[in-house]
Amino acid sequence: MPRTIDRLTALKVTHAIRKPGMYADGGGLYLQVSNGSASWIYRYMLKGVAREMGLGPLALYGLKEARLKALDARRLRHEGIDPIDARRAIRTQAKLDAAKALTFKQCAEAFIKAHRAGWRNAKHAAQWDATLSTYAEPIIGSLPVQAIDTALVMKVLEQEVRDASDKPAIALWTAKPETASRLRGRIESILDWARVRGYRDGENPARWRGHLDKLLPARAKVRRVEHHAALPYRELPDFMTELRKQEGVAARALEFAILTAARTGEVIGACWGEVDLAAKLWTVPAGRMKAGKEHRVPLSARAVAIVEEMKQLSDACTGGDHAGEGARAPVFPGGKRGQPLSNMAFLMLLRRMKRDDLTAHGFRSTFRDWAAERTNFPSEVAEMALAHTVSSKVEQAYRRGDLFERRRRMMAAWSTFSAAEK
Repeated sequence: MPRTIDRLTALKVTHAIRKPGMYADGGGLYLQVSNGSASWIYRYMLKGVAREMGLGPLALYGLKEARLKALDARRLRHEGIDPIDARRAIRTQAKLDAAKALTFKQCAEAFIKAHRAGWRNAKHAAQWDATLSTYAEPIIGSLPVQAIDTALVMKVLEQEVRDASDKPAIALWTAKPETASRLRGRIESILDWARVRGYRDGENPARWRGHLDKLLPARAKVRRVEHHAALPYRELPDFMTELRKQEGVAARALEFAILTAARTGEVIGACWGEVDLAAKLWTVPAGRMKAGKEHRVPLSARAVAIVEEMKQLSDACTGGDHAGEGARAPVFPGGKRGQPLSNMAFLMLLRRMKRDDLTAHGFRSTFRDWAAERTNFPSEVAEMALAHTVSSKVEQAYRRGDLFERRRRMMAAWSTFSAAEK
């Protein structure tokens, strides 16, 4: 009676590798020889479908080892377990275990690198780096990403911080709720990325809804938001008089920012390719706007005069070429050739004016208060001038256009008011 298993011998294997084919040892084990290579195969049926499982090359596993591997596979089949699925699960677990050596910091760096191209500007990536390196990495940066749990996330969000005063240190979530909220969201995104890449499993311990919201108060309830220091609109004419006495590019840029109600970053980043003096128009591209949408800014007579003054300075550097290379030159140049003003320029200017009580951003609030209390312009016109995102469905109807002509009249009135004498 022929043998049903252990049909092969060491000698038969030696002879078999000289000729391509499938050589059965029995019990589903085969030696497969092709193109000068030989490997072990385990064949079996699963739910009426023939399957093959590779057991490794003959060069690494001899006949005895191959039989033991085939025996293990048959035992799994006897227990109702698919041996291929079982091996895949073991490999996945091994990958997960190896990934435990991948730290949170490494995952954060990989996440930022993967998403950097999709972010509007380098500043956004820098904010991620700064927030994580300041608050998260000292606590969880060196830990395996798989080990990050709710307790560690809470430790990050509740770490004690101090401000410039002598007040006792308090929890980050209380001291800086907006920063802490962004930090939590960034940790959540990184841990989600790590899970999808197979570096961790389980629920995300940084998730807010249905998880951390049970442990921490909502950001909006922690404390009232501290707004940027703003000048009462009644005091604006006197302030502008003093500002116009100041010399230098920073003074002209701040005056321009006030007259256009623009954000600091939008003004110092303005380049000549965005300005149309003939049309008295400044067009800020979507990539430089907070809302990610192009913003057209009508320029009042005084704003145009400021730009023309800056143009005289720029002509000396570009030869008057504002359509070629000069189109990318900053309207308000800084100390270094071809570079715009520093983000600190307005702050330092206000300090020189002994107005530490004010911020450049606060003048947008001054403008909004003036528009509401001293003019009859509809609120949506002022909101459009500030490039605010409008959520009301009623006001969204106005946004089918940008109310440009109404805004031109409003900005002219604002310029007139700012120059008024008491």
